[in-house]
Formats: sequence, C-alpha cells, structure tokens
Amino acid sequence: MQPIAILAIASAAAGFGILLWFLFGGATASRKQMLANLRRQQEAPKPVPTGLPTEKQKGGLATKLRAKMPQPLVKTIVKLWAGAGRPENNTPDRIIATMGLMAFVGAVVGFMVSRLVAAPLGLVLAIGITVLGFFYPMVRLQSAGADRKTAIKQQLPDTLDQMSIAVNAGLGFDAAMLRVAKNGRGALAEELVRTLQDIQVGQTRRGAYEDLAERTGVETLRRFVRSIIQAEAYGIALSDVLQTQADELRMERRQYAERKAMEIPVKVVFPLILFIMPAMFIVVMGPGAIGIIHAFSGLGQ
Repeated sequence: MQPIAILAIASAAAGFGILLWFLFGGATASRKQMLANLRRQQEAPKPVPTGLPTEKQKGGLATKLRAKMPQPLVKTIVKLWAGAGRPENNTPDRIIATMGLMAFVGAVVGFMVSRLVAAPLGLVLAIGITVLGFFYPMVRLQSAGADRKTAIKQQLPDTLDQMSIAVNAGLGFDAAMLRVAKNGRGALAEELVRTLQDIQVGQTRRGAYEDLAERTGVETLRRFVRSIIQAEAYGIALSDVLQTQADELRMERRQYAERKAMEIPVKVVFPLILFIMPAMFIVVMGPGAIGIIHAFSGLGQ
C-alpha cells in the first residue's frame, strides 16, 4: 500500500473519531459521579429475569445513543417529531436509532470512498458522507413537517368557513370546533381534536389555543388563534371573527396561486433554451444546412 493511501486512511479514521466525539461526547467522570450520588436513593428494584425482553433491552441502541447525544439535539428531534404529527410508527427513539445506523453506513461508505480518492478530497468526502447519513432522518422528518404545515395552511380557510356556518347556526365555538374536527380529515382536524382534549383535561382555553399554534407552526393559524383570544377577551362576536378570517385566508390562498402562476413563464425559460430551442433549430435549419453543404461541395468539384 502506498504511503499516501495509508495517510489518507489514518486521516479519515482520526477525523471520524473526532466527529463522533463531538456528536456523542458523554458526561465527564465528575458529572457521572454526581448523577450517581443523586440517584442513589431513587434506584428502582432490579426486575426479575423472565426470559422476555424488557423495554430497555428492546431499545438498547436508542437508549445508548440518546444518553450520548447532546440534549439540544434530542430536543430538536422531539420538536421535529411533534411538527410532523407525532407519527406512532416513527418515535423519537426509533429516529435516534436510525440516525446511528445511518451514520455507521455513511462511515463505511466514506471509508471506501477515501481509499479511491486522493487524500484531502477523500477525507472531506468521508466526513461529509458520515454527517449526511447521520442527519438524513432529521431532514426527512423536517420535510414531513413542512408538508404537514402546507396541508394545514390549505385546509384552514375551508375549516373556518364550516366553523362560521356552525356558529351562525347557534352552536358554541367549542361545539363548532368539535363538529368540524369529527367531520373533517387531515392534519388540521387531528390538531383540533387534540386542542379540545387539552381543554377537557383542565387546560385553559387560551393555553390550549396557544399550544395549537405552537405545535403546528403555521403563521396563518397563529394569527387566527390570536384573533380568537382577543375576541374572547374583548367580547367580540366569534362569528364575525371567523367570517373575516376565512375571507382573508381565502384571499391569501388565491394570491398565492396567482403568484405561482406568474412564476411559470420564468421557470419555463431555462428548459426552453436548453432543450426545446436546440431541437427546433436542428429540425428547421438542418435540411437547409445540409443542402448548402452539398451545393458548396458540388461547386468545389
């Protein structure tokens, strides 16, 4: 093996080790001792072995990675999971375990790439592939959350229309919200059901509405929640607020569609120039160019 290859492998291994240390660096010895002293009196009795895997044994990889990860990163994963609708088949522990496995696969692929590419570029590619594999599940989770926000934003005007009709028919605001949530489908209906459940378990209406806006992260829904809170505080008729908000959101949706339609000619220019125009030039000017070439070749003879 050439010395350059050995140096590249050693550099890649050192860089990968440093990256793992920064990402999964655990607590120091003094911190571990302090935590052990604090938990000494709170230790639960050891379970009797029954031959069945316990929850800790089932999620061993996720538990170890979660203990090694920085707490801000864990909080970010939980927040992204909540923004994606809290999918039951993709819990935070499963996401963390997937991140660890993807990082391992990325490290293996990066090591193979570093052996095929020169030292500086190979090391950079190895570290980049490892980091990309580690954060790929978070990127997918963020993409799912963005799609969910878009769906909520599109469903909000129609939902407000239905709530306005129900309130004008004589129902209270909570009853109208419950009716719309039960009859509706999608992410917004699920969030409304959870908001009503929060109110039923004892949370204040204002707190439940603010949690709804915080969970979804949709600006139009946050603006609607603020208007509802102000209407309840100042005694404004909720039917008027619902109708005004529905008209405003419908207008915003129409303007958004018009803006997207106006962007189409600009986006079509580049494919037109790169792919369509050359083919048209070949079809239109090709026979004439061939005839000119034959004419000049005949004069030359």
